[in-house]
Amino acid sequence: MEKTLPPIPAKRYFTIGEVGDLCGVKPHVLRYWEQEFTQLRPMKRRGNRRYYQHHEVLMIRRIRDLLYDQGFTISGARNKMQELLQVERDKKRSGEVQLDGMEVLEIHDSEMDGFDEPGDVPDEEMAVMELHAIKKELLDIRELLMATA
Repeated sequence: MEKTLPPIPAKRYFTIGEVGDLCGVKPHVLRYWEQEFTQLRPMKRRGNRRYYQHHEVLMIRRIRDLLYDQGFTISGARNKMQELLQVERDKKRSGEVQLDGMEVLEIHDSEMDGFDEPGDVPDEEMAVMELHAIKKELLDIRELLMATA
C-alpha cells in the first residue's frame, strides 16, 4: 500500500479535510485516531472545527505508516508512538538540538573552544553556537524559576 504523499505546504493550520488529503486518510479516521492517540490534539475553534499544526500532520503520517505500511495494531502503534516521543524527549534533555525534524546536532562545550572572534566561525557553526548560548540561558532561567518555586 506504499503511496507517495504530497508535500506539506508551509501553512500554520490545516483543516481536517486538508490533513486527510495530505496523509491519505479520511476525516472520520482522523477523529478516531484522536481518541486512540492521546498525543494527537488538534486545536478546536468555533463549532468544534479542528485545526491541525505541521507537527500534528507529521505525527499523523507516522501513525499512518505504523498502521498501514508496517502492519502495527492500534495498540502496538500507540505504544510505538509513546516510545518514539520518549526518545525525542530524552534527546532534548541530553542537549541535542533537532532541526527541521530531520537533522540532529549534539552540542558539547569542547566544540566551543577556539572560537573567540565571530569572523573566525562559518555561518553554520555560528548558528550552533547561538543555539548553545540560548539553551544555556534557558536552562539558567529554568534553574532560577525552580529555586523560587
